[in-house]
Amino acid sequence: MEKKQILGLSVAELSEYLASRELSAVEVTDVFLRHLREKEEEIGAFLTVCGEQATDAAAAIDKRRADGEMLPPLAGVPMALKDNLCTKGILTTCASQMLRGFVPPYDAAVWEKLQAQGTVLLGKLNMDEFAMGSSNENSSFHPTRNPRDPSRVPGGSSGGSAAAVAAKEVPFALGSDTGGSIRQPASFCGVVGMKPTYGRVSRYGLVAFASSLDQIGPLTSDVRDNAIVLGAIAGKDPRDATCVSLPVPDYTAELEKGVEGLVVGVLKQFFGEGLAPAVKDAVERAAKTLEGLGAKLKELSLSAVDHALPAYYVLSSAEASSNLSRFDGVRYGYRAESYDDITDLYCASRSEGFGSEVKRRIMIGTFALSAGYYDAYYKKALQVRTLIRRELEQALETCDVILSPVSPTTAYRLGEKIADPLQMYLGDVYTVPANIAGLPALSLPCDEDGDGLPIGMQLLGRAFDESTLYRVGYAFEQTGKERK
Repeated sequence: MEKKQILGLSVAELSEYLASRELSAVEVTDVFLRHLREKEEEIGAFLTVCGEQATDAAAAIDKRRADGEMLPPLAGVPMALKDNLCTKGILTTCASQMLRGFVPPYDAAVWEKLQAQGTVLLGKLNMDEFAMGSSNENSSFHPTRNPRDPSRVPGGSSGGSAAAVAAKEVPFALGSDTGGSIRQPASFCGVVGMKPTYGRVSRYGLVAFASSLDQIGPLTSDVRDNAIVLGAIAGKDPRDATCVSLPVPDYTAELEKGVEGLVVGVLKQFFGEGLAPAVKDAVERAAKTLEGLGAKLKELSLSAVDHALPAYYVLSSAEASSNLSRFDGVRYGYRAESYDDITDLYCASRSEGFGSEVKRRIMIGTFALSAGYYDAYYKKALQVRTLIRRELEQALETCDVILSPVSPTTAYRLGEKIADPLQMYLGDVYTVPANIAGLPALSLPCDEDGDGLPIGMQLLGRAFDESTLYRVGYAFEQTGKERK
């Protein structure tokens, strides 16, 4: 099979070809590694490429198959991980000078699960530093570029993950989502991204940004692949106290059931001021498409979600302030070379090791938690969080999924918003409610704007009901294939 054909295969198709031994894992890995190296100068999705380890892992899979061993579905499929997921013996930097050169002594739970599946790790992916950002321009090493238009951002913070999948450097990647960090780059790059229900996937080995909001999920080229990968990484882990003990369903089982009779809520507040006309039109057309497939549309008006963005930035920054306090230049992480005493060591190490956006969030969080302001900011944000969760849960009693845009705009140009943090933060307005409520949300492409840039739509669902999101997303996705 030719290189172009192999690069065009989905995860599901690769799995079949590898299982039948029509393709070898070494052959597939070699094709993706060569393509990756050709694309990287332009895209910059990777921070670390594990070429030799990947080839060795692929050869081991081929040997096991040749010996007649029955292997899991993802055995031999190449993939990559966002660089805030710990990998034993492989650099994990969170795209920060603070962790430059850090090699973890253990693996993240999701990487353990993927190793058990026999996947082949091609490398670690670029991101906004400590997952704080929406454009991937906050990486301490280099920005990642959008494969659809290299003059534009890929989104963030999982920009490297989305760009690598969109550029066909890997068939799938994992990212993390604290306020939209899987879904927004998926939208900008034209791929599929899932933020699972909080507790569905273990966070063990994920370098924490905001522990009550973070969740790990897959980025893929289509909905079926996404369902396959989520099934491989989900499940109980006793090392993560927030990871629930629920059976993991076969997420592909209901993909082809269609949407006949399902109720799709359309959130009125998310189609108002600030939404680009091209994005608004595309998502409204997507709603009509679902209606044409037999779904019922229901207009929703939820007042509490208007306060989701400020509540999110108070809560996430407060948790970041606490989580990142461990990086002090003493136990691990970057240590300043010149300092006078222990206090100066802390100040110098953190000032030199953290980038400007991380410092900004730490300052916001520390202020929100400080004496005299805790009740006014952090406590109030927690109360707003409860209201948002209740509103969304009540709305989902009357509808099966909630449809909205992912981002107010399509991908903007590199440097366009980097000097205006508030404008950057406003880009999360449609994605943060899912994290605040701990609910699953799926981003998938629904159209393109006049510049040929992808537009994503978001489907938000009930807790632990990712299957319905995949079912609706798959039904919509098939209409696009029919139009082509």
